Amino acid sequence: MITDIEDFFAKGCGRCERFATPACSANRWHDGLTRLRALCRSAGLVETVKWGHPCYMHAGRNIALIGALQGDFRLNFFNAALMKDPEGLLERQGPNTQHPDSIRFTATEQVEERASAIHAYLLEAMAYADAGIRPLKVVQALELPDELVDAMDADPELAEAFHRLTPGRQRSYAILLSSAKTAATRVSRIEKARPHILAGKGANER
Repeated sequence: MITDIEDFFAKGCGRCERFATPACSANRWHDGLTRLRALCRSAGLVETVKWGHPCYMHAGRNIALIGALQGDFRLNFFNAALMKDPEGLLERQGPNTQHPDSIRFTATEQVEERASAIHAYLLEAMAYADAGIRPLKVVQALELPDELVDAMDADPELAEAFHRLTPGRQRSYAILLSSAKTAATRVSRIEKARPHILAGKGANER
């Protein structure tokens, strides 16, 4: 993954084989991403790189993250449960996202059309950071697939390592396994994931 912010806008995030090629999503959406960058910087946010993407911070808190996919590019907000979203711009990134946290763009001109609203949303998020306001934590019961429960019953080392994982990393495995259509696939995924779990990593970490 990249560590230099300029690399993202020139070559991409470095997380896949399309890095530094014309097929890279960051290259496809270059103009829109550059405009989003300008909006974040004009709001007074500090620009950093996290997880291979441009991350914008204020008062020691992550405020927003810029990302690009093949079908769209996005501005993703941290602590989205606090956001009021008066313009109805925020969408959930996926079925497992708890709160609408992403403004999605499918054309560069959409950034200009929403520029004033985006600026207001950034200022709102910055104000929460200044005030030290955080969303209430909602503890959700984690439902583990039977195959994972059985695997941990038969493998104490795996069970101990899994329970040492952060709640977010545990949840990443629950999501990974629940997306499998058959028990055999879930068992196979558990076997492949075992080294990652023992290493303290989440399902999406390398």
